[in-house]
Amino acid sequence: MSAEITIVAPLLIMLLVFVGVVIHRGVDARLRVDDAAHQAARAASLERTPAAAVTAARTTASTALSAAGVVCRSLVVDTVTGGMRPGGTVAVTVSCLVDFGDALLLGVPDRQVAATAVEPVDLWRATLTTGTRT
Repeated sequence: MSAEITIVAPLLIMLLVFVGVVIHRGVDARLRVDDAAHQAARAASLERTPAAAVTAARTTASTALSAAGVVCRSLVVDTVTGGMRPGGTVAVTVSCLVDFGDALLLGVPDRQVAATAVEPVDLWRATLTTGTRT
């Protein structure tokens, strides 16, 4: 009996470590995607036009995820600008198919992680006027 335990115990410990690593990576990826969504929404809310807001959100989300070390097989950044009017909001949804390639030993598939963040557009922001200055 003690021989079997001596042989099986290291394998069980190794399995528990692998499971712990995979769970940690999933939770970490979720936190990083949530943070990237918040950063992207903030960057989009600071822009003046809807097109610039969409570009800023996509660039910021991609940069935040790569800086955090999250590898996405596919990254989708959906930005809803609502016209970029003062007092409005900008909503950004970041969706990432997280690569668990190094956890293939346990047969863990890639996982879709998504987060949405909403930021207000400054109520007192300057707007472009069509008049001439004198």
